[in-house]
Amino acid sequence: MTLNTLFRSAFVMSLIGVFAFILDFGYEQSEEIQLFLNAYYLIVLFIGIATTLIRYFIQSKKLSTQVIFFDAASILLILYIIGIHFFSHEAHDKLGFLYNDNWLKAAIILTFIREFAERRLNYKKSHLNPAQLFIASFVGIVLFGAFLLMLPKATYDGISFLDALFTSTSAVCVTGLIVVDTGSYFTPLGQNIIVFLIQLGGLGILTFASYFSYFFKGVSSFENQVVLSDMNNSQKIGEVFSTLKRILVITFSIEAIGALIIFFSLKIKDIPEFTDRVFFAIFHAISAFCNAGFSTLSNGIYDISFRYNYMLQLTLIGLFVFGGLGFPIVINIIKYLKYKIINPLKHPDRSIVYKPWILSLSSRITLITTSALTLIGTFVFYANEYHNTLEEHSGFGKFVTAFFGATTPRTAGFNTLDMNQLHFSTIMLIFLLMWVGASPASTGGGIKTSTFAIATLNFLSLAKGKERIEVYRREIADISVRRAFAIISLSLVVIGFAVIAIASFDPDKTLLSIAFECFSAYSTVGLSLGITSSLSAASKGVLILVMFIGRVSMLTIMIAFFRKIKHKAYRYPTEEILIN
Repeated sequence: MTLNTLFRSAFVMSLIGVFAFILDFGYEQSEEIQLFLNAYYLIVLFIGIATTLIRYFIQSKKLSTQVIFFDAASILLILYIIGIHFFSHEAHDKLGFLYNDNWLKAAIILTFIREFAERRLNYKKSHLNPAQLFIASFVGIVLFGAFLLMLPKATYDGISFLDALFTSTSAVCVTGLIVVDTGSYFTPLGQNIIVFLIQLGGLGILTFASYFSYFFKGVSSFENQVVLSDMNNSQKIGEVFSTLKRILVITFSIEAIGALIIFFSLKIKDIPEFTDRVFFAIFHAISAFCNAGFSTLSNGIYDISFRYNYMLQLTLIGLFVFGGLGFPIVINIIKYLKYKIINPLKHPDRSIVYKPWILSLSSRITLITTSALTLIGTFVFYANEYHNTLEEHSGFGKFVTAFFGATTPRTAGFNTLDMNQLHFSTIMLIFLLMWVGASPASTGGGIKTSTFAIATLNFLSLAKGKERIEVYRREIADISVRRAFAIISLSLVVIGFAVIAIASFDPDKTLLSIAFECFSAYSTVGLSLGITSSLSAASKGVLILVMFIGRVSMLTIMIAFFRKIKHKAYRYPTEEILIN
């Protein structure tokens, strides 16, 4: 057997091990099958250790310290787990925590990650362009998620394929619309699957796969870097993997801090079990940062035990605002803060003569638009609901609840109030906030703050008689203006057709509730006036499609399937069209 055959076999066996681990988790096993699976796990783990060690003897290039540390820690942990599970009779009594079967399955996942990272990931534009690859990755995750949610041990009473597909789409597209209650319908395994899908959907499976491959190999083809830079909005091709690293570090760091604060904000009487509090904190931190809006509480944060927990609400606001800003903006803000705070501390005597353009135009527009929408939304929400839904809250509580109500429609989807009790004018405000949504390259949806800002700046420029859009001594590129208006038009077309379709399939539902549902689905918000679960199968199918389009964007879908026209060396005569 050649080494290439051995490595390929190790990868295939680890992949089969992952599927065996899924079936092991999802189905009740007889004693004979469980023994067979355990024996297979043991073989996969030993082969994984062997192939990892062999690579160190045959590789000519020097591996990074990070890779060596990862391999050493993984091998030691796997050997320890093997020893406890298969060769120690006293392990169950003395090391009950590590004896848990979940550690064995975690070892299988580690082995698969290591073997998968050694595979060659080559994205060929001749096969799939970046837009098609992006769409295909989301379709794959959605279908895989639906399969996982249909496992017998993922729910208490089983689930239909349509409801599993709806839940999977809602989780992967970080929407939060639900047809069954997350907390009572899904088992702990099902809830873990949902939060796993939310994390994958928020960041994208290609982000994880590409970074792990680069982490272990240290190199990548130029074509791979071009494709990934298109999908992750990297300004420089050479920085694509450092950008991926920053995205992963920022995501997991913010989620970890958020989970910690949420954990300490919980009252023991509300969630007595320590492990339940830990899971609640992690689930809601991931759901909030990814702007998913899923909650393990039947009434969401409106639950009587949590609607007055203002520390929890402020933490969730912080998480979904950071997640909704977009990774390029967050990275740019970190650079700006480093320049403004850390540099003066390092060089206190150095006079600053040259002020570099650190905070990009995109960051400035996004921050101003986000701040304006948040301030105006909070003020209007507070004024409209002061004598209505906010009456039961204290003075500080009114402000926090209004602040939450103004920020959550920007694709977060959590609710601290009964949506059906809101004033009609407040619901109209939520329509606008949902439609605008979050910022570009974020975990949120909507037409995006930059699109809304460009449209606003455009009509102000037209009113002033300008031929160009100028702001902060910069001119906005014509392609950005054209793209913004294409996104606005396409969003209204998709939402309009969805409203017409659902109104025909469910004529008993009010137009307001249908429109609210469609705006929420397209902008991946997750707020609802309570009709989602009672919709017909056809209407649920429409919402599945709208959620998916909202996550990947209609413009991306059109780019994926329309053939690009080659630039011609001519221009036709220009002629104006009557507009008004």
